[in-house]
Amino acid sequence: MANIRYCGNPYRAAAKKAEERTGGGLFGLFGKRKEAGEGDVQNAAERFGRETAERAVAYHKGFPEYAETPLVNLKRRAKELGLGGLYVKDESYRFGLNAFKVLGGSYAVGRIVAEWIERNAAGLSPEETMRKLAELTLITATDGNHGRGVAWAAKRFGAKAVVYLPKGSAEERVEAIRALGAETVVTDCSYDDTVRLAAETAVRNGGLLVQDTAWEGYETVPRQIMEGYTTMALEAVTQLERLKEELREKAAKNAADSAGEPLTDDAAVETRPTHVFLQAGVGAMAGAVAGFLTSHYGENAPRIFIVEPEKADCFYRTAEANDGRIHAYDGEMDTIMAGLACGEPCTLGWEVLRDVAEGFFAIPDAVAEDGMRLLGLPAVGDPAVISGESGAATAGLVAELLRNPEHRALREAVGLDETARVLLISTEGATDSASYNRIVYNISVAAG
Repeated sequence: MANIRYCGNPYRAAAKKAEERTGGGLFGLFGKRKEAGEGDVQNAAERFGRETAERAVAYHKGFPEYAETPLVNLKRRAKELGLGGLYVKDESYRFGLNAFKVLGGSYAVGRIVAEWIERNAAGLSPEETMRKLAELTLITATDGNHGRGVAWAAKRFGAKAVVYLPKGSAEERVEAIRALGAETVVTDCSYDDTVRLAAETAVRNGGLLVQDTAWEGYETVPRQIMEGYTTMALEAVTQLERLKEELREKAAKNAADSAGEPLTDDAAVETRPTHVFLQAGVGAMAGAVAGFLTSHYGENAPRIFIVEPEKADCFYRTAEANDGRIHAYDGEMDTIMAGLACGEPCTLGWEVLRDVAEGFFAIPDAVAEDGMRLLGLPAVGDPAVISGESGAATAGLVAELLRNPEHRALREAVGLDETARVLLISTEGATDSASYNRIVYNISVAAG
């Protein structure tokens, strides 16, 4: 049995008890915050709701590469696992960059460039502005996908990009960033220390930091990045609603063709998710998507669970400590889930997840590997989803909970049964093809 650890969200549980006592609104999200030490921040519904998402979508539609990424209905796998539905948003198609991260990076870079032009190139002609933009240097740290998104956006706006990566970064990921014209620096330290190095370099050399994690004094850009991620969430709910109508029409046609009774059971075609499992590295994506879904569905919001590597479980540790403070993972982050190998939570992401997430899972690498195979080698009749180590972590967890009888109590606690409709986001494709082929197809390619 895989060694899965789970911690229910004590902050949310306490808020719900307070709600029951006072008759207040939806715990801390729509009403006044009830937990000590939470700080004075906007609520998640206002920050990452539909209005924000519509602005982000409108911005992203300005790029010719924009298209909705697929939402895959794995109906046969759902039946095999004993679920009412299993839907996977496949971000390997995003802007041709094989991962969702460009949504946040490009959105923030657009805002940064607009403000920079106002300060440094007001009144110049378009040609002069473009020449001036060549002086702008954007700096970031990344495990791979975020840096690639920032490099892509910098190239589109004519700016320079310098991308720092932590030790052990796969060469394929480094080369993908270089191919976009960025300068890359692979450090000899962890992801979190690489972020600090990038921030220090930006201050020292006059570059602008484009980082997807927040800390005291650095929140504007991470918030913009999170807002950019809501494009993905709005697409997903729109596609689920569209799928419901398609299923309804198909059921009605089948009933008519067989001279049967008209369709009256909405549950048979319902696609609104009851459960959402989201990966967390620094937690910016998880916070943005969780905030949007909770705002969008209101009282019918899904149960939201956060999934991390066991060797980078900072959100799990923060929830488990339940002391009003953020806790880092300070061990060696030796995990194949490179995109999730982050030891310190994004403060903005935690502020949302503290309010809306039901619980936090820490999983071993083997569970992510199972998820890659589950999606890449689909049930007969289902489409394949090519998902990397970080992208498939949630799929692996759901399968492990449902397939392994030793997880029965936990499975029942989180409500995974034949009535559950589960939404997952495959956040990346095969960004390290050698690793993917070895894990999914058992193919090893010798270096040469």
